[in-house]
Amino acid sequence: MAVSTLDQADRILLDQLQRDATQGIDALAHACGLSVASVQRRLRRLRAAGVIEREAAVLDPAALGYPMTFVIMVELERERREQLAAFRAAIRDEPQVQQAYYVTGESDFALVCLARDMADFEALTHRLFFENGNVRRFRTSVVMERTKVGLTAPVDVET
Repeated sequence: MAVSTLDQADRILLDQLQRDATQGIDALAHACGLSVASVQRRLRRLRAAGVIEREAAVLDPAALGYPMTFVIMVELERERREQLAAFRAAIRDEPQVQQAYYVTGESDFALVCLARDMADFEALTHRLFFENGNVRRFRTSVVMERTKVGLTAPVDVET
């Protein structure tokens, strides 16, 4: 679905869902100025088109026993297709990796990872990096404060 096919009601609907996906259909219809049936149709269309990839709860990692967050820059030895696929699979399968990005520059991947404590983080580095012969090096920054956390995208709602 092209950006140009999103009308103002779609944008309001998407903005509302990003703020709080638990809103009822009546509240969404009111916010968009549309009928409940129209909002339901739009939601089906936006999901089918992949504009809405998924809806999920945002949890506090510390409340679940993971108070530490790390940003890790990973440099690989080789970037052949099969080695990239193997590394991607490993980080996708690791529940302590919250986010992973294939990036340009000095590093090949940027990861955001969680850990219970430093011993747990050390075990994570062994699983992901030390036991992987294709990892040349990694650099870690410890997150001091979660200043902004989210995956929202600008919707450009006209006001």
